[in-house]
Amino acid sequence: MTTSQSLSQATEQPTLVIKNLCVDYLLDESEFRAVDNVSFNINKGEIFGLAGESGCGKSTIAFAISQLLRPPAYISGGEILLNGDNTLTMDKKTIAKTRWSKVSMVFQSAMNSLNPVLTIEEQFRDMFYRHKGYDETESAKRAGQLLELVGINPNRLKDYPHQFSGGMRQRIVIAIGLALNPDLLIMDEPTTALDVVVQREILLQIHALRKEFGFSVLFITHDLSLMTQLCDRIGVMLKGELVEVGKAKDILLRPQHPYTQKLWQSIPAAFEQNIAEQRATNTREVFA
Repeated sequence: MTTSQSLSQATEQPTLVIKNLCVDYLLDESEFRAVDNVSFNINKGEIFGLAGESGCGKSTIAFAISQLLRPPAYISGGEILLNGDNTLTMDKKTIAKTRWSKVSMVFQSAMNSLNPVLTIEEQFRDMFYRHKGYDETESAKRAGQLLELVGINPNRLKDYPHQFSGGMRQRIVIAIGLALNPDLLIMDEPTTALDVVVQREILLQIHALRKEFGFSVLFITHDLSLMTQLCDRIGVMLKGELVEVGKAKDILLRPQHPYTQKLWQSIPAAFEQNIAEQRATNTREVFA
């Protein structure tokens, strides 16, 4: 890499910058802080992982970025900068335009994300009409291209969600997430309930699509071993706080925070040898 290329990357504006983000939940007579002064950034084309146990605030951060939080949750402080623009100061109309076109989200359950009474084509069509003004022909053409992109035959556009396997539904949700070429794709536990073979196929596809199109990814999971194979950098959450951030290789080989070390210790014995081998070879090039 040349000096000029290195300087260009160093000065390039991050896709996402989160500064001192606080999210509270209003209770009957008190407030509960779910996200406490969290700060991190995601660079262009980077896969950033957010790890931690259930209830630590990972999904709350994802919903805050997309402005999808609903009462009793509210953002009580901080900034969320998407390509330099503070999404917390945007009006509802601007936020609506930003979703899917600038930042899109793949939710935990693909079956719950897809409307069971609409065909796959109809679910693409609604988004294309609202954001692009496409007619049925244009929408069907683009939807077919997106299905091909995730390894599904376009002739399945007329099918309903229940006619697809879990892995295929997850691919469809990813295709919808990428439909408007967003700068940031948020993936909240995208491989939950999938077997390990399908899980690996999905992650390989995410990795390949990221390389091809250059979008950034916020990858959320409680599975730290999975995250070290896919992500460039990882942040570890504990009780609403970001307790450690580092390169995936450093998190794998040299975890600093006691909680991160305990996360590694919680990995079932069946995976211990694989993790030990990754540490011994000082590599995470599983998806290269």
